[in-house]
Amino acid sequence: MKGERLSFLADNPHYTKRFAWYVGRRCRESTIKDVADELKLHWHTVKDLEMQYMRAQLERFGTPGPKVIGIDEISIGKGQTYRIVVSDLIRGRAIWFGGEDRKEASMHQFYDWLGEKKARGIRLVVMDMWRPFYNVAQERVPHAAILYDKFHVIKQLNEALDEVRKSEYARLQGEQRRYIKGQKYVLLSHRENLSLEGRDSLKTLLAANRRLNTAYLLKESFGQLWDYEREGWARRFFENWKSSLKWQRLKPYEKFAAMVERHWDGIASYCKPENKVPLGFVEGLNNKIRVIHRRAYGLRDEEYLRLKILTCMLPRI
Repeated sequence: MKGERLSFLADNPHYTKRFAWYVGRRCRESTIKDVADELKLHWHTVKDLEMQYMRAQLERFGTPGPKVIGIDEISIGKGQTYRIVVSDLIRGRAIWFGGEDRKEASMHQFYDWLGEKKARGIRLVVMDMWRPFYNVAQERVPHAAILYDKFHVIKQLNEALDEVRKSEYARLQGEQRRYIKGQKYVLLSHRENLSLEGRDSLKTLLAANRRLNTAYLLKESFGQLWDYEREGWARRFFENWKSSLKWQRLKPYEKFAAMVERHWDGIASYCKPENKVPLGFVEGLNNKIRVIHRRAYGLRDEEYLRLKILTCMLPRI
C-alpha cells in the first residue's frame, strides 16, 4: 500500500510546514528549551522542526558563486578542536562549515565542495595569517589576491601592548603598581567604547607610566595604515611607525613589526580600491557564532551547529 505525500506537511507528518517554519523563526531568537516550553512540545520535536526550517533556508538561497571569501576557524567543544568557516563577504553570509581541524587537508575540502568552475570566480581571499589557509589558497585559487584580516593584525598588536603592560607591572614595585593593576580592559579598549570613569582611569594610567603611554599611542596610530589608497603611501607610513620604535625598549612591538614585514603583501592588499571589502562582517559573524555556542551549550550535534552557522545571516522564510 502506498501513502500519498502531501506538500504542505513537514518531514514530521504530525505538523504542517507552516508550523515548522514558525518554530524555526522562533528558534532564531530563543533557545530550543524556551520554544519547547512556550509551545508545549518535546525538546527533540522543536529541534527537528528547526533543522527542517534551516535546511529549507539553505535550499531556497542556494550555493552562491563567491567573488570574495573570508576564511576563519572556530573552536568547538573542549580542547583544541577546530572547524573552518568560509563566508561570502559580498553577500554577507557563511557558505561552508566543515573540516576535521584547521590543517591543509580540511581546507582542501572547501574547494572540492565549491568546485573548480566557481573557484575560478574568486578574486580575493580574506584570512588570518595561518599558514595552511595561505598555502591552500595559493594552490587552489592562485589567481586570487590574498588579504590578511585587519582585525587579526590588530589583535596581535593588542597582545603586544598587553605584554608591555605585564612587563611594566613586573618591573615596578609598591605604589607605582596600583596604576596598572586591573587596567587591562581599559588599556586595550577603544577610547570611544569606554565609560567616563574608564576614560579617567586611562588618562591616569598613561600619565603615570611613560612606556605604557608610548605603547598606547603607537597602537592607536597604527590603525591609520588601512586608510591609505596606495601601497607606497602605506609603506612610507609603516616605515615611519617602525622607526619610532627605536630606543623605546618595546620588544613585543619589535616582534609585531617583524611579523607585519613578513606578511606585508597580504596586509598592503587592502590599499587597492577593489579590495576594500566590509571586513567587519567576519567579526559580526564570529559574534553570532559565540551566541550560538552559548545557546547550544551541551548539545553535541555538529550538524545542528553547522546549520545554525550557515543560516544565521540568511533572511527568514
